[in-house]
Amino acid sequence: MSAPPVVAPRQESPAPPVNRRRQGRSRMAGLWPYLLVAPTVVGAAYLLLYPLLRSVVISFQHFRTGELIRGGAAFVGLENYQEVLGSDEFWSVVWRTFLWTAVNVAAIMVISTLVALMIARLRKRLRLAVMSGLVLTWATPVLAATTIFQWLFQSRLGVVNWLLATLGLESFRGYTWFADGTSTFVILVVLVVWQSVPFAALTLYAGLTTIPAELYESARIDGATGWQIFRNVTFPILRPLFGLITSLEVIWVFKCFAQIWAISRGGPDGATTTLPVYAYQIAQSLHKYDLGAAISTLTVLILVAALITHLRRMLRHEGDQL
Repeated sequence: MSAPPVVAPRQESPAPPVNRRRQGRSRMAGLWPYLLVAPTVVGAAYLLLYPLLRSVVISFQHFRTGELIRGGAAFVGLENYQEVLGSDEFWSVVWRTFLWTAVNVAAIMVISTLVALMIARLRKRLRLAVMSGLVLTWATPVLAATTIFQWLFQSRLGVVNWLLATLGLESFRGYTWFADGTSTFVILVVLVVWQSVPFAALTLYAGLTTIPAELYESARIDGATGWQIFRNVTFPILRPLFGLITSLEVIWVFKCFAQIWAISRGGPDGATTTLPVYAYQIAQSLHKYDLGAAISTLTVLILVAALITHLRRMLRHEGDQL
């Protein structure tokens, strides 16, 4: 019996050049988004990460005016942090920063919620007018708005003193608002809240538009009041949005510097000195760049710890609901 014929394995012909070109073009098309984004990523890393890392390095060095000029800063370990943490003034500034942040964020969230609820109830033209005013307020440069508030509360020519004196409060004629720590603190709170409310209010209003109207109608049929509707319908649905806005406002208020420095430079008598202002005073006014860098690093760590605690609580609550 003869053996079956051996069939040679079929050799696949090489891919034609057209397919190879198509594969090369598809690979290049897949790389294009990364190539376009790469300059932005590199620039952001250089502008954000390098100053942060440089500040951390300086916080472990003896870095004063001499080292700034001739270089050669020596590492001193944790001596700068020990000096900062052992200062009573630092802890006083920390508690003042917490108070500053809590007062501002609470006022921003309450007023923004009320404004968002008001916008949702307005008619179309009036709603457009209010939203346009909020956008213009939000678009006002920080230093321009700060200068306007300085004019408003100017002792002799300020509108606030003129208005209060016109209403019969003669004690406010020529009153110097920025000579008192409490009044300066309050003015800065009003300024920061005025600048922050537009963003939070418009964002909350955008969230309100996503809630189905049927939920509100069902709640009203059941006899729920306005507060009950907000507590049981609106707030639970928008809880993640409230958490996000609160986190953003905490970051913005905690690191607020330009308004405070332009109006009071942390005074009078340190009544408006927060951690960013304190770090700047130590580094630039006293030329103790190492201590200023240590304070800045501690500021970032405190802010990160506070935000992580807030976000973990928010995510835990979301998990319980699921």
